[in-house]
Order: sequence, then C-alpha cells, then structure tokens
Amino acid sequence: MAWKRGEKNIPPRSAVITFDDGWKSQYEVAWPIMKKFGYPFTMFIYTEGVRGGHFGGGEAITWEQLAEMRDAGIDIQAHSATHQDLRKPYDKVAKKKLTPPEYEQWLHNEVVGCKELLEQRLGIRVNCFAVPYGFYNQHIKDVTTQAGYEAVFTVYGQPLTFRSSVDSLGRYLIEANKPKVFGDAISMIATSSAGGAPVAEIGAANIQSKPADGETVRNPLPLISANLSAFGAIDPGTVTIRVSGLGVVPASYDAKTQTVSYQVTQKLRDKCSVIVEAKSGGKKVEAHWSFAIDEGTKKAQESPPPSASPRK
Repeated sequence: MAWKRGEKNIPPRSAVITFDDGWKSQYEVAWPIMKKFGYPFTMFIYTEGVRGGHFGGGEAITWEQLAEMRDAGIDIQAHSATHQDLRKPYDKVAKKKLTPPEYEQWLHNEVVGCKELLEQRLGIRVNCFAVPYGFYNQHIKDVTTQAGYEAVFTVYGQPLTFRSSVDSLGRYLIEANKPKVFGDAISMIATSSAGGAPVAEIGAANIQSKPADGETVRNPLPLISANLSAFGAIDPGTVTIRVSGLGVVPASYDAKTQTVSYQVTQKLRDKCSVIVEAKSGGKKVEAHWSFAIDEGTKKAQESPPPSASPRK
C-alpha cells in the first residue's frame, strides 16, 4: 500500500505473501520458515477464529502469539469476525436468517467490528480487508470503504499492477492439493511486465464483461465475453484471454462488434479470474475481472459439519 501511495519503491517482479484465518500452525510452522528466508508477510485474521473465540478451537492461534508476531514486524489485517459469505443474510453463530436491518447490523460487525477488535487487542492500525472465500459484491465493497479500509483482497488469482483496483485485489489461493495454482502464480510473477513496457488498464465496468465482475453463476461452463471498444483501435491479432487455472484460451474476436468471447469447455473452480489483453497503437492494454461458480446443493450436501476450529 505504501507503494500505491507513492511512498516507496518495490522490485519490478514482486510477490505479496499472505496467510488467512489464524491457525496455530502459521505461528509454529510457517513463521519460522518465513524468518529463515527473510520474507515479510501479512496475516489476515478472523477474530472469532482466534483461541477463545466462537470458532477458536485447539488448532487456533492465540492473541499472545499474534502479539509476538506483531512485535516481530508481521503485518496483521482483517478477515471478518466469523468467516462467512458476507453476501448472504445468515448468521451461523445465532443460526438464523437475518432480516434486512439485522443483516446490515451483522455485516457492520463482520467488517467494522473485526477491524476495531484487532486494533484494540493488538494496538495496531488495520487498513486492509480480505473477504472470506473471495466472495463480495458492490455493497460489501462500499461498506469496507466506509469503514476506512484502503484495500480489499479476494482469492481470484491475478497479477497486480499500480493501476489495479484497490477494492478487489486478487490473490492466488495456494493449497497443498492444488499445485497448478502455485504454478500459475509463479508463472505470472515470472512474466510480469511491471518493470518493462507500460500497460494501460481498463476498468471492468467499461467492458461489459460476462459473467460480470463479482457475479456468481451456476453454470461451471459459462460463455466468457467482453466488449473491447474502450481499448481503442486494437490490433485483432493481439487479442488474448487468460483464465485462471486454464491459461491462454482459444478465444474468438469479432472486429465488427469489438467483442471477444470464449466458451469454457472444462469445468471451472469455485473462483475464476479473467484477463483480456490486446495492443492498441502499439501499446499493451488489458482488463481483468473475477466471478464465482456456485456449486449448488450438491456441494452443500457434501460439506462437512461446522467445526470449532478455524476454516479456510
């Protein structure tokens, strides 16, 4: 964020490393490894998942451990109070569906109450928020802005540049059973143009993307499309689409309508990010957006019962 504010420089190819939730293994296992290599990192904590909280079981980190990490210079930021899909008016602690007024009060506690508790217990300034599961909508982004957050992070993997929208910064969700995601992240860093030719970024709102930015769709094989008229006079041969988990896909570009599209043929994961690139006037132009796939009732039936320990 200091780089975004123009207060410091960073290397052309950089990565931000974050750990979510608040597991004690992040203190006992991950932190020593990070110290060995001298890597700075950020912890996104959901407060009811800390030891002693409603979901803070035996595998949870403690406030004392967080304070020790804080004293060692580890950045600690907010990840909600109870780690729920913030778009849905349901309180899993009270186990009840919320009325519109109740939902607004609950959402305020998830976004603002979490921030205030972290600041009070640890004596820190919290200015970044990671939305649980990467799910968000415009209202959630508005609430985080009103709460004073400078940036909101998702888990829709995408390269970040100086012009990336700070209210939906994509991260790659790295898990042991998904090595390809790690490979995608490393590939994006290796091919980053942050230190090379400038890239003009077009906001997702200006490209009529389908599915729309932040939208949740049920079809795991959607038609992905975008109108590139905002790119200017582009070279049709340079138009490409990158889809997280798939890489560059065989997209079609209609010069008459200035629309690029790709029919997905391989089922997408829960969260998906799309990057559209082209050259206009010899300069690279790109736009990116993210959407989610709702796996529906099948996923709900297969999900394990609620745990008293922090969840990813």
